[in-house]
Amino acid sequence: MTVRVRFAPSPTGYPHIGNIRTVVFNWLFARQQGGKFILRIEDTDRSRYVDNAIQVIKESLEWLGMDWDEGPDKGGDYGPYTQSERLHLYREKAEALVSRGLAYRCNCTPERLQQVRDTQRAQGKNPRYDGLCRHKAPGAVSVDEPHVIRLKVPREGTTTFHDLLRGHITIENALIDDQVLMKSDGFPTYHLAVVVDDHLMGITHVLRGDDWIPSTPKRILLYKAFGWDPPTYVHVPLVMGPDGKKLGKRHGATSVDEFRRQGYLPEALLNFLALVGWSPGEGEQQEVFTRTELIERFDIHHINKSSAVFSYDKLDWMNGQYIRQMSNTALLEALVPFWAGAGLIPAPVPIEMRRQLEILVPLVKERLKRLSDVVPLTDFVFQEIETPPIEKLIGRKMTAEASLAALHESNRVLRETVPFDSETMERRMRELAASLGLKAGQLFGIIRNAVTGKKVSPPLFGSIQALGLPETLQRLEKAEGILAAHVSALDQS
Repeated sequence: MTVRVRFAPSPTGYPHIGNIRTVVFNWLFARQQGGKFILRIEDTDRSRYVDNAIQVIKESLEWLGMDWDEGPDKGGDYGPYTQSERLHLYREKAEALVSRGLAYRCNCTPERLQQVRDTQRAQGKNPRYDGLCRHKAPGAVSVDEPHVIRLKVPREGTTTFHDLLRGHITIENALIDDQVLMKSDGFPTYHLAVVVDDHLMGITHVLRGDDWIPSTPKRILLYKAFGWDPPTYVHVPLVMGPDGKKLGKRHGATSVDEFRRQGYLPEALLNFLALVGWSPGEGEQQEVFTRTELIERFDIHHINKSSAVFSYDKLDWMNGQYIRQMSNTALLEALVPFWAGAGLIPAPVPIEMRRQLEILVPLVKERLKRLSDVVPLTDFVFQEIETPPIEKLIGRKMTAEASLAALHESNRVLRETVPFDSETMERRMRELAASLGLKAGQLFGIIRNAVTGKKVSPPLFGSIQALGLPETLQRLEKAEGILAAHVSALDQS
């Protein structure tokens, strides 16, 4: 049997990262089994249709490197792969159930249905259809009048299905509503369309969130009504935020595009999502996997049954690991959009500025968790800074006079440093610190504040090299002037 799984998003919005995690499981399972991964667009909910959602969905999959074997724009033997192009199939299948007495037409108005639900709630009952039209004679509801088609759910007995992770699950048929299969607008409901499509497209396994478990008996009853074998169900745990609640907007980024814009690498996000609710095996310590390793190691039976927690700290750590595996050239290209997006550099990058960026990349590489981190780390190189307050220009355990002298001498030494590179600068400045009777950290702290305006920055002398001698001297002289005025004011008081 060739494994066939699908991702069937509804273009009513952008795919949530928790849903994408389940897509990762589907894709890895298909690839590990040498099967097929199908993209199917379930666009029958026209009231909530978002125009560009389909394009965003495709771009999200492509960015993560999850290619699909069949689907819109790719074709396949089971198309079309967009539900709005398959409406005749759903109508045909629903009418077949009506003709066999397994479904019926219902012309109850929305007002009556609401009244029934309100009455049931007032009586402490779960709201459901009361079956008024279920008992009408065939033909009592005309095909030409507004109506829906409902499945005639057995009132007695139970419905059981097998879940690959959870075993047999059984529910009383009396608890299952006579679900609507075809709406009055001629569009199928989700439950009918997904069953018809999964069967006709030969889907062998359905991996989806465990919040769908209560609705699965409805699917099983439909399969039985049609005389079809259901696929194998695998209900995977939901993704929770650190607070134990279902992952949502309050926890941060929710769509793949948001993660991309925040500076996560696709390889890192894919690796991380694969480990949210799945582990390669007991006692396994490896956490960073190549795409090939994930495919080879993925075992559907190692998916956890309990809810998985989405940890941004863990994702940041993993993203940092992938960043450090990049070549400096590749990292530079990845960082350029973030510098340009913040207005720090022009795009395309001028040749003379590229050398400046080449100096910065190895300085920040070990410090980045997200690509976007490069902006606050290096903005001082590309834009003017405010000269720090006096207290930041006075060295640790130093007087204002001593700090002023240190700034003055630093200006002189840097001006005379040849070649103007980080190694030579650091050696000369360490010698200066010793000659002034200072620890290197005391002197370097004053210079860092004066030149970068930051308490924490990339390595100091690499930063100065990237900044360039003229700009460095200008900032030192400005800081020296402010400190000199402060010393003068102290002398006069």
